[in-house]
Amino acid sequence: MCGICGIFNIDGSECSKQTLEKMNQALIHRGPDQKGINFQGNIALAHSRLAIIDLSTAGLQPMQNKEKTITVTFNGEIYNYQELRKELQASGYKFKSETDTEVIIYLYEKYGSSCVEKLNGMFAFAVYNSLTDKLFLSVDRFGQKPLYYFYYKSDSCRIFAFSSELNSLSQHPQMPKELNYQAIHDFLSLQCIHAPNSVYKNVHKLPAAHWMEISQSSDDCIVKRYWNLSFDNSVKTDVSYSKASLQLRELVVDSVKKRLMSDVPLGAFLSGGLDSTIIVAIMRKILKIPVKTFTISFNEKGYDESQYARESADFLETEHHVKVVNPSDFDLLQKIALQFGEPFGDSSMLPTYLLSQYTGENVKVALSGDGADEIFIGYYRYLMMRIASNFDFIPHIARKTVANAIMHLLPGYEDERSKTGKLRRILDTLSSSRQGRYLNLINRFSEESKYKIYGPIFNEQKISSTQEIFDRLLSNASSRNYVEQISECDIQSYLPGDILVKVDIASMSHSLEVRSPYLDHNVAQFAASLPLTFKQKGKQRKRILQDAFSDILPPCVMNRKKMGFGVPVAYWLRSSWREQAKELLFYGDGVKKGFFNKKGIERMFDLHCSGKTDCSYPLWSMLMFEIWLANSL
Repeated sequence: MCGICGIFNIDGSECSKQTLEKMNQALIHRGPDQKGINFQGNIALAHSRLAIIDLSTAGLQPMQNKEKTITVTFNGEIYNYQELRKELQASGYKFKSETDTEVIIYLYEKYGSSCVEKLNGMFAFAVYNSLTDKLFLSVDRFGQKPLYYFYYKSDSCRIFAFSSELNSLSQHPQMPKELNYQAIHDFLSLQCIHAPNSVYKNVHKLPAAHWMEISQSSDDCIVKRYWNLSFDNSVKTDVSYSKASLQLRELVVDSVKKRLMSDVPLGAFLSGGLDSTIIVAIMRKILKIPVKTFTISFNEKGYDESQYARESADFLETEHHVKVVNPSDFDLLQKIALQFGEPFGDSSMLPTYLLSQYTGENVKVALSGDGADEIFIGYYRYLMMRIASNFDFIPHIARKTVANAIMHLLPGYEDERSKTGKLRRILDTLSSSRQGRYLNLINRFSEESKYKIYGPIFNEQKISSTQEIFDRLLSNASSRNYVEQISECDIQSYLPGDILVKVDIASMSHSLEVRSPYLDHNVAQFAASLPLTFKQKGKQRKRILQDAFSDILPPCVMNRKKMGFGVPVAYWLRSSWREQAKELLFYGDGVKKGFFNKKGIERMFDLHCSGKTDCSYPLWSMLMFEIWLANSL
């Protein structure tokens, strides 16, 4: 796992070595083992290496072919590189290293842009071909590894630059810094900024399962999707449930086995939930020795999973490590928030960062259970979507009237996780229109509420409703099933925009490589081919995943309710964070520069602190924006 960056001066001018070195230095936490730069006049590529496979200097990047006509800088792991290597050797290619990087060079040389279709892994890479003067870039199918870029054009110059992180890309003096107000508006509701957008209007993220190409002979970047997870009925399997369970087990086991390749110590995150426990159970069987597992513990019992992790670790006889942490440290919050380079509002970044820090002190590679909820229909919201759709025969206005009447009778609620908070959210979902139901369920800041706190800057912008993001996604969904359409939305938005960004930044801040077996595209495509009832039946979620591994799982996992990996932000905003949050929100740059109005924020903050309702999500989103704003412009 590494950090990559590069500059391509399409106008033919020479790249600045100093600028590239600054960009690469900003990635040193991603790859502290070795640094490298390849300079070819108007094209320069750089690399910061975290050595995982082939620890020798033969694995140094940027790497070139024998003729030095193709140069690559690569971040990630290719899990099928050994098979691909054998195929290439049979075609006459000779290798000088044992790395997967060199495989990419010759795959591109042989297949061009279609080389990415042969890769099984997580990756972001750039390949420069001096014979055609083209730069080719790509990211993996689910967007596990990020790639930011900009193309700056003026009368005097044309510059293309890219990097693994926005903080690195911003070291380039020509990076455009005009704010993307639409992206910020959407961020306040969604707590992240979805690709291809970034917080800057003319800086982009290469979306998952896409490649792009740029050359001196063209004024534009060509961007194309090379893969899509299909839920279409034409690919649905007709095998029995028992056979499907066996097939799924084989695929997941094979995926874990592929992700155990390493020349450095490895372990696993273990929460004690279904997803991570399955991964650890498989690792235990394959390795035949105790697996190093890691979890963190903190004082807020309603959010602490360490007891469940301990029970699973004891059952699986792992070498378990637990560290007590304090995620409510406000100074730590500000430090973590700035790692993302743009506003990021998923509060689970706090425990994820601390878990990665602790794990990274012991191993350099960790396996995780990320992706299982999206792929196997595991989130509670999928169940709510199915239930709510059963009431669509009742006119929308009637459902809304009844729900509002019931909610009017309910008491206030301090926390969304309380019984009253959950009931209100259920009623709100049941009363929503079919088109707006998904956003309504995940929305953390309604359109109406946003405009109540907006200042003159936002009020002057032409901003579309956040609903338009999901209108586009749903209109392009491959499935005819409503619940599967929502899963598709998550796989194309929430998973790459939130979950995987959070894990990448948190882990790579501590030079830790995190591998996600459920995000093997073979596992995902098989799951998409299964009937919905195989994954969700009655109240049971991730049904087939649980049944496929029931014989190796501890009883505590089989009977346990799902717990999100979160922190009690609502409580902290009323207690330990109250004064610091007020200072930033009431008197910070957001208000001073006219993004927000102070009275609107004060009303929301007072309503939250009174305990009458939970406004923690919108307050948190504004707080994350404020921290970023104070340190970025």
